[in-house]
Amino acid sequence: MKVLKFGGTSVGSAARMKDVANLVCDGIPKLVVLSAMSGTTNSLLEIADYLYKKNSSGAMELINSLEQKYQVVCDELYSSEKYLSETKAFIKEKFDYLRSLSKSIFTTFEEKCIVAQGELISTRLFTNYLLEKGVNTCLLPALDYMRIDKNAEPDMAYITEHLKELLDANPGYDQYITQGFICTNFYGETDNLQRGGSDYTASIIGAAIEAEEIQIWTDIDGMHNNDPRFVEGTDPVPFLHFEEAAELAYFGAKILHPTCILPAKLHNIPVRLLNTMDPTAHGTLISNEINKGKIEAIAAKDGIASIKIKSGRMLLAYGFLRKVFEIFETYQTSIDMITTSEVGVSVSIDNLKHLDEIVNDLKKFGTVTVETDMVIICVVGDLPYQNVGFQAQVVSALKDIPIRMISYGGSNYNISFLIKSEDKVRALRALSAHIFTK
Repeated sequence: MKVLKFGGTSVGSAARMKDVANLVCDGIPKLVVLSAMSGTTNSLLEIADYLYKKNSSGAMELINSLEQKYQVVCDELYSSEKYLSETKAFIKEKFDYLRSLSKSIFTTFEEKCIVAQGELISTRLFTNYLLEKGVNTCLLPALDYMRIDKNAEPDMAYITEHLKELLDANPGYDQYITQGFICTNFYGETDNLQRGGSDYTASIIGAAIEAEEIQIWTDIDGMHNNDPRFVEGTDPVPFLHFEEAAELAYFGAKILHPTCILPAKLHNIPVRLLNTMDPTAHGTLISNEINKGKIEAIAAKDGIASIKIKSGRMLLAYGFLRKVFEIFETYQTSIDMITTSEVGVSVSIDNLKHLDEIVNDLKKFGTVTVETDMVIICVVGDLPYQNVGFQAQVVSALKDIPIRMISYGGSNYNISFLIKSEDKVRALRALSAHIFTK
């Protein structure tokens, strides 16, 4: 069985839902993961914010407006009175629940319950539409099987056991529909997967049922070899290795979250990135196959800060780096890049929440210099050190751009550069012209 995930844009209107229905209803059983309709999650978060601030009238205005949007979608989606009235009643029930929260003490738990309504509504809308079309369809509630543990990581044993129980109890359906993003936590409360959202759900499900393939449907035809927002003439990358895709996702390619790669990689399940607006396009196939000796793509990660710690005490002092890393661990801040010398160490981070505290603690070990508003440029492909010439090809493309840090050798799949944000577009265009222009 294949697992297909459709994002918020793909199900963002009645017309789009009908297009998705045409895509999935090809006579082959599959498990379909849906996000909330585009814009819904942001609206629900705004409602939660009003409720948290005890502004009931503001919350009610947004609730009523969002409910009206869904009523219109129902009118456009269904042609029979049976499914129109049934779905409208379901939507009213959900929005009555949201209205009831204005009368209770608002907590983080209520916020997560509010956010979950988006996926619960979109899957019911879509399921009822398939049923109206005569498709033998089953809705599998994600809250019945998708669970995270005490560390907010997927509880794969629980998920696998309970999802298979649900599928065994509901055999023979043409299509199985479920919610992305939402789950229960270790304490049985409504929660969410946060990182990667519905993409992560699809990958976890694929691993749990040992799927033939995982398909991530968005509004772009696969992962491009550069950022099309800044570089003209980019092309989709037809094939990527799991490690290459993970590097690109981590270093700025927005089409996929890096956490989504791991479950599929561990179970050797191919992941295909496809375009709902152009279903015939090849997209990008991610697998354990490697395209030998080729640079595949370039990505950029914004909002980076570099921190340089210079200390004469570092010379031959074992344990120095451990003490530095412990400070970042204390503030739960991961490091993207690192370079060292005998008198200092430079690192880059993308989470600046505790930057001031980190710098203050690092000053115990030496002189600290901070630069913000930086960008990491990541060049990805089959780049082992045995392949002579790749490094020079990449570096020479950036000969006119000041480089703060270079990271190479940590993996066989990327070379990373830290530059100022003002040089980002120039760097991306120079790399494309140097590497991909025939």
